[in-house]
Amino acid sequence: MNILTIHNQDIALQVREAGPADGELMILLHGFPECWNTWRHQIEPLAAAGFRVCVPDMRGYGESSKPDDYRRYHLNELITDIEALRQHYGRERFHLAGHDWGAAVAWWYALHHEQHLASLSILNVPHPFTFLSKLKSSPLQMLKSWYIFYFQLPWLPEWGMRLFNYGFLRLVLKASSTAGAYNEEDFHNLRHSWQQPGCLTAMVNYYRAMLRHIQLPAQDGRLQVPTQILWGERDLALSLQSAHDSAAFLAHGELITYPDATHWLAHDKPEEVSQRLIGHCRANPLAAPLQTTKSL
Repeated sequence: MNILTIHNQDIALQVREAGPADGELMILLHGFPECWNTWRHQIEPLAAAGFRVCVPDMRGYGESSKPDDYRRYHLNELITDIEALRQHYGRERFHLAGHDWGAAVAWWYALHHEQHLASLSILNVPHPFTFLSKLKSSPLQMLKSWYIFYFQLPWLPEWGMRLFNYGFLRLVLKASSTAGAYNEEDFHNLRHSWQQPGCLTAMVNYYRAMLRHIQLPAQDGRLQVPTQILWGERDLALSLQSAHDSAAFLAHGELITYPDATHWLAHDKPEEVSQRLIGHCRANPLAAPLQTTKSL
């Protein structure tokens, strides 16, 4: 596995890459409060399957750039990082997968640059239209999303996450995942990310930008790109119904759920996620044209 830096104007993204240089490009995006380590168990199997795997630390995380202004973490800004990665590798089309905030960015990228995607894989985050609708109309989802409102406070969220050597973050991940899903190697990698100057504020700024600048694209939200949604049913923050509602936006989509898995699906079921990613990408090679028929 190589580590390199890829630039998007003033943003430097630290990237881990693996697999043959001429393999089909697959970009994997992590979410809060993780880093590239989300995909630690998938990188080697995907590379062995012949894919060129690119796993960035998203802006604000690890040793990637951490702009101070929370507006730099709006989805419209974040997807420019994905475009920079695509252009760095010189690919017209690629496979994209995301978890948590990485999935939100992946959805947003698909809504704006669908022509560049051969396939899309989403782990435990609903379609943006679905999430915002649920957040506004469902008291239960609003209750589940309490942390989003908490993160709007100044300095307090960062202070709390830093206490006891990041003990709160460790507790959240351990308590909300299946037993043994995270081990000390995971926490070593995560702690390295959290310790970087400005990281905790940058992580929270994703949420600050989301609530303060909500504006959906002027479209119906429908996607043609072949998409699989993988969903752990024991997600404490997001309802299973939101996964089903998200699938309704997909002309060529599939929802696969796991009753015994949580929000942290790539850690809970690493081999299963690897095989699902490989199978989905192989079923939708880069040479295949973007489908335009609307069928479910």
